[in-house]
Amino acid sequence: MLTAALRGLAAASLALLPLTVPAPAHAAETLPLAEVVARLPVEDESRDGYDRDTFRHWNSGDDPDDGCNTRGEVLLAEAVEPPTVGPRCRMSGGRWWSYYDQVWVTSASGLDLDHMVPLAESWDSGASAWTAQRREAYANDQGAEASLVAVTARSNRSKADQDPAEWLPPATEAHCRYAAEWVGTKLRWSLAADEAEVAALHETAAGCPDQSVTYEPAA
Repeated sequence: MLTAALRGLAAASLALLPLTVPAPAHAAETLPLAEVVARLPVEDESRDGYDRDTFRHWNSGDDPDDGCNTRGEVLLAEAVEPPTVGPRCRMSGGRWWSYYDQVWVTSASGLDLDHMVPLAESWDSGASAWTAQRREAYANDQGAEASLVAVTARSNRSKADQDPAEWLPPATEAHCRYAAEWVGTKLRWSLAADEAEVAALHETAAGCPDQSVTYEPAA
């Protein structure tokens, strides 16, 4: 009788417990740019073994049923005036603001989708050690608005795979935002930075006292 009663109490206690224990949330943080630059781990970078094809993109995007890949979904999300979307995500009309060079673009074909931290730069600073699945998640990241940016093809190709020690947007009024989004993306994905890069970011941050950075670690 005693054994049966104890088993009954144990079962009742278990019934009160949640069936699953929720995983801790990745909290977003908002901090001044200068403070966030100081959080970047400083390490030497290496491009040994880099191959762009190890970052699968563009995949089917966040909604595999919408007919658009990641590129198409980001273009639609960033359109100031939405385009008309036809079969296979073909876009006509629409209007976009390319903040790198502060110009309006009225054709999706005139835009590139820039990885804020280029694929090669991410490889140099940590992604070489990732799984193929994590590299694909990085290359198609729509979980943070800054990760992928629709800009003019001209400005994106001028940037190529350079970091802020080598390239900043041609529009000086874009520098504070750009530095914030670069640092936020690196911290989101736990990527390192080399000494020249960090020095350039500190220099830019000094001229951006009101610029903040919001980032949330990637899952």
